[in-house]
Amino acid sequence: MDLVQIILNKNLVAEYISHICNKVNFEFRMKVISVIPARYASTRFPGKLMEILEGKTIILRTYEQVVATGLFEEVIVATDSKLIYDEIISNGGNVVMSKKEHECGSDRIVEAVEHINADVVVNVQGDEPFIDSESLKNLIDVFYEDLDNKIDLASLMTPINDAESILDPSNVKVIVDRENFAIYFSRSPIPFNRDLEDSVNYFKHIGVYAFRKKALIDFSKQEVTPLEAAEKIECIRYLEHGKRIKMVETQVFNFGIDTPADLKKAKAFMKK
Repeated sequence: MDLVQIILNKNLVAEYISHICNKVNFEFRMKVISVIPARYASTRFPGKLMEILEGKTIILRTYEQVVATGLFEEVIVATDSKLIYDEIISNGGNVVMSKKEHECGSDRIVEAVEHINADVVVNVQGDEPFIDSESLKNLIDVFYEDLDNKIDLASLMTPINDAESILDPSNVKVIVDRENFAIYFSRSPIPFNRDLEDSVNYFKHIGVYAFRKKALIDFSKQEVTPLEAAEKIECIRYLEHGKRIKMVETQVFNFGIDTPADLKKAKAFMKK
């Protein structure tokens, strides 16, 4: 905003001061926590979170990585497994055991945070041991900048260029509008590049979500939707209910461990 315009317009001055005060007050009072849903019986790679990645289990590496960012007042692992529970406890971590059966990670998180005072809850999947602080900070900043509380959910995406990654159904792809709000998520290559245009961009969805707590609880109360059930992508439920998801692009190398092949790639990456 031009400084001369502000000085000459009292309304602009009042609006600008109000904007700054609201931002300062909001940042002062916002409590951000992270919950890592950790289901043992993964469909594609059962028990993967207890697999060893360079001397530590995947779930422990993910937990320690999130804690090390210093961005959260509290980091909690929410699990249905005694093995995972004991792994986190024995390493001095913070973990809760789910008391109920859950269809998705978001439902498990709701049980963990229902009675915790928090403004924003960041869901980091238990198989994301390489998640970085810069990406998480940019995700959280969406809510600092959203003074009108119009955004209830934000998530991460990263560009992918090679055909193998684009075609791989374990990589969830996302297409966005001009303001980086999600249009759709799919395991299929989207968009379909009919004429093989070089200008077509592809983005992989990274399984990290940031919810306002109320939106997270409301989300968990909604039934599974048809497209969500077909793709097995839970954030589609949010779109099918007419909600908007703000996508934050990151260039930082991140990848989840969904398959045994991913684990081999992760081990090779850590040895570099």
